[in-house]
Amino acid sequence: MQVRRIVANIATQDIAAAKRFYQDVLGLDPLMDLGWIATYGSQETMTVQISFMAEGGSGTPVPDLSIEVDDVDAAFAAMRKAGFAIEYGPADEPWGVRRFYVRDPFGRLVNILSHR
Repeated sequence: MQVRRIVANIATQDIAAAKRFYQDVLGLDPLMDLGWIATYGSQETMTVQISFMAEGGSGTPVPDLSIEVDDVDAAFAAMRKAGFAIEYGPADEPWGVRRFYVRDPFGRLVNILSHR
């Protein structure tokens, strides 16, 4: 048996609110929209991972999602411009990532990062 994909499911009654954050700002592709579910992702192959955390590192809370991007500073600027609440960073962490925390439209804490 081989795991092929891990999907994060976020409960909401406002499916359309995901578009602004995940598609318009982060640039994810709309993969499916059935009205009751909208899925965003990438056509590129992604590494399958699931993390279990006692803390978020550097004394931060555990984020609900972590999204790796190619340019964390551009993502930070886009989130600020779009008016999303930045809760931490950007910060260069001792384990080799640059990251920030932002709240998505559903109140989820999202860790946006890139490896240095």
